[in-house]
Amino acid sequence: MLMKVTAALLASAAMATAAAACELTLKASDTHPDGYPTVEGVKAMGAMLEEKTDGRICIEMFHSAQLGEEKDTIEQTQFGVIDLNRVSFGPFNNIIPESQIPSLPYIFRSVDHMHKVMDGEIGAEILGAFSDHDLVALTSYDAGSRSFYNSQKPITSLEDLAGMKFRVMQSDLFVDMVGALGANATPMPYGEVYSSIQTGVIDGAENNWPSYESSGHFEVAGYYTLDQHLMVPEVLVMSKKSWESLSEEDQALVMEAAKASTEVQRQLWAEREAASEEKVRAAGNEIITEIDKTPFIEAMAPVYEKYVTDETLKDLVARIQAVE
Repeated sequence: MLMKVTAALLASAAMATAAAACELTLKASDTHPDGYPTVEGVKAMGAMLEEKTDGRICIEMFHSAQLGEEKDTIEQTQFGVIDLNRVSFGPFNNIIPESQIPSLPYIFRSVDHMHKVMDGEIGAEILGAFSDHDLVALTSYDAGSRSFYNSQKPITSLEDLAGMKFRVMQSDLFVDMVGALGANATPMPYGEVYSSIQTGVIDGAENNWPSYESSGHFEVAGYYTLDQHLMVPEVLVMSKKSWESLSEEDQALVMEAAKASTEVQRQLWAEREAASEEKVRAAGNEIITEIDKTPFIEAMAPVYEKYVTDETLKDLVARIQAVE
C-alpha cells in the first residue's frame, strides 16, 4: 500500500513539474477514473499538444471527479476556471437543445453510423451550438451503446419489458423512453443500483458493456439484452474564455490535437468494451443478441414528439436518419 501511495505521489509530482515547465497549462476535468478511455484520450491530446508546441502548451488532467461532478464542472468551464472538460451529452440537454439529438433513443443505427454523423457536417453543427453557451466543443468521443440488463428473465420483445422496473439516470428523456417501452423507470444514483437489484427494489438497469462489468451489476443481473437503445457520445469542451485567450495558431493546434485524440479514445474504448464482454460471457451470463428492434424503435414515436419540437431539431433528426 505504501509503495502504491509513494508511486502515486511521485507521478503527481512529475506531472506538476512538467506542467510548471510549460508556458501555458490547460486544466482538464473528467469524472471517470485514471486509465479510462476518455481520460487517456485527453492525455493523448496533451502529449500531441506538447510535441507540436515544443513543450509550450501542456494539459494537466484531473480525473476521478477531482474537480467535481459533471454539473459543477460544466459551470466551472463556462466561467473559465476549468479549461477542458470531458462530459456526456446528457447533462447539456436542458441548456443546449441540439445536444438532445445524439441523446435520442435509436437515433444511431450502429457505431459506424454514429461516427459518420458526429465526424461530418451534422456533428459539426451540433458541436457548434455550444458556442452560444460560453463553450467551444472540440470533438466527440465514444461511450458505447446502452442496453437493458436484469435479474429476472431474458428480454426478447416489448412484451417481456411490460411492468418491469429499471433504474435510469436522473433524466426526463430516459424516464420517458423506458415508459414508452412499457416498463417502469426508477431514477436513482448509480452507486445504489447493485444493492437495489440484489434486494429486488428494481429488476435491472441499462448501460454499456464496461459499466455492466466494472460496476459488478453483471453479478446480480444475469440477463443482458443487446437492444442498443442509446449510443450517446461524449463531448470534449473547452472554456470559451480559455479558447479566446489563445492565438489563432494555438487554437488551430488545440483543435487539431483534440480531433487526433478521438481516434486514440475510440480505439481504447473498443478494446475496453471487448475485454468487458469477454469477462461477462466467461461468467456464464445469458446474452440476448437475437432481437427485432423494429417494435422498440416504433415505440419511441411519442418520445420524439415530446423532445424534437422545433423545425431545426426535426431537420437534424431527418438528416441523421438519411446518412448511409
